[in-house]
Amino acid sequence: MEPAPVKSNPYQDLYIYYLSGRFRPGRAFNPEHYIGSWEEGEFSFLFFTRPNMALVEATVNRLAGLELLDHYHMTYEQWQGGGIVPRRIGRFVISPPWFEVGKKNADTTIVLDPGVVFGTGTHPTTLDCLEALQLVFEDTPIRSALDLGTGTGLLALAAARMGCSKVLAVDLTLLAARTAQKNVRLNGLSTRILVAQGDAEKFMDFTSDLVVTNVHYDVMKNLIGTSGFLKKKRFILSGLMRSEAARIESAMADLPVEIIRRWNQDGIWHTFYGASY
Repeated sequence: MEPAPVKSNPYQDLYIYYLSGRFRPGRAFNPEHYIGSWEEGEFSFLFFTRPNMALVEATVNRLAGLELLDHYHMTYEQWQGGGIVPRRIGRFVISPPWFEVGKKNADTTIVLDPGVVFGTGTHPTTLDCLEALQLVFEDTPIRSALDLGTGTGLLALAAARMGCSKVLAVDLTLLAARTAQKNVRLNGLSTRILVAQGDAEKFMDFTSDLVVTNVHYDVMKNLIGTSGFLKKKRFILSGLMRSEAARIESAMADLPVEIIRRWNQDGIWHTFYGASY
């Protein structure tokens, strides 16, 4: 039986507006019930917890280069592919804030409000990254880490919970960065984790003992080609499908790095944990 929430989920219903064009209304755009926007190439998705067609239409008409293509109403469970409930993953209990769990075990509890961002800890690559993180911290002291493509901030939060004193969490999507920042505050880790919005490649040269990156292949192939990658003591690379993982492994064969462990989930998703020397 799933645990019962102690307060209501603020995202029970989602109203999603699908636009052609990049939605850039400015920082002053913060209407009631607005969650945020997500860009995919030349398209944008606006998320609300209440219907607001009139406002969306007025904003689209005001801003150049936008067209409202469609709109959707779905439950939060439909959007996330299932209910968001507390789950034990490895050493951690990961729980949304509308449940009360683990108050006496702060070191092993991560409060995670994913909003409409994907990254609740159930995807195979996230599970493998969490397992890899535990191996890293068992192998060597890690004082600083980069989490590139942080999403909800889960891996950055896990690194901080394991004892990392300085974590820089980066995501290209502003909504993801804001979601990660909210989760940092929820867990009281603002003194350990800094969240930034930007291109992962521009942050790879930041000094850190560890880099964790769960991103698309097109980004990954550029990251491992930077000088900053080779300066990390440890690395975790994930988000790779079979042929992509083979190309990344081939590229690393010419680098002064060692792959310590590989994960292969159902022959589809691949993760590498390794070290530079």
